[in-house]
Order: sequence, then structure tokens, then C-alpha cells
Amino acid sequence: MAAVDPVASEQIRALKYRYLRTLDLRKWDEFGDTLTADAQADYGSPSGGEPLSFRGRDKIVEYMSGAITGTMITSHVCTHPEITVDGDNASGSWCLEDTVIVPEYGVMIRGAAYYHDTYRREADGAWRIASTGYQRTYEAMIPLASIEGFTLTSSMWDPSVGH
Repeated sequence: MAAVDPVASEQIRALKYRYLRTLDLRKWDEFGDTLTADAQADYGSPSGGEPLSFRGRDKIVEYMSGAITGTMITSHVCTHPEITVDGDNASGSWCLEDTVIVPEYGVMIRGAAYYHDTYRREADGAWRIASTGYQRTYEAMIPLASIEGFTLTSSMWDPSVGH
């Protein structure tokens, strides 16, 4: 039976938050460092079409850095972590709420999902995500033109931000 390990649990929380922050800020080297070299990722949403599966850190980073481009703005927030640690391996469940704004297409997508991750403590002592994926509970597409008075500003359009 897995023992309670509050230090590892907190390190895994910080890891997941770093994964989301670096994704939203497009810090691809840091994002890649949250994943094991052999990481597996299963993404997908109703608006994006078929489910997507990737094997290997490089493939995951390549996909994400190609998908989140231009003036697209993303915000991913995870809460309600349930983390189980068993030595150098762990698993976790998270509630995700996300927003994607795509000004070029005049749309905002809001959604929620439940992530299920596995983690591995590697030789350097750092926890990394070994597998990640989620099950969508809902997704809503909202035309920006339907939001009276909608205006948008973003530091993501500043080239010094690190696209």
C-alpha cells in the first residue's frame, strides 16, 4: 500500500503547476523538462476533433509548440489534486478548467476535464510526468462577437515574452 509522503505530494503539485504555467507562457524548454523522456500524453477535445496521442517528450513538445501559436491565448488551471505516492512512482487526478481564446477565429473555448497523470522520480531526484491525459466533462465555444463590449489585451503578443 502506498504511504503518505507529504514532501513528494507537494513536489508533484508544484510539477503540475509548472507544467501548466510553462504551457500557457510557451516556455517550451521548461515545459519539456516537466516530462520524462518517454512520457505519454493523450489529449483531445470536441472542438479539436479526434483524440491525440503522443509518445515521447520531444513529440509532446513539438505538438504543443505547433498548436499554441500566433495570438492564441491559453489559461489552464488545475485544482482538487488527489495524489498517491508509492516510492519513486506516483499517480494523480486533477480537475482542469481551461480557456482558449483565438482572436483570428473570433472564438473563446471554455471547458473542464479531469486529468489522470502518472509521475516518476528520476535519477536527478526530480519528479516528472510519465503519462498524462484527460476526460472532458464539457466544452463551450463562444463567439467573441456575442460578448457585448469584449476587448482583449495580452502580453502574449509582445515578442519579448518568449513565444
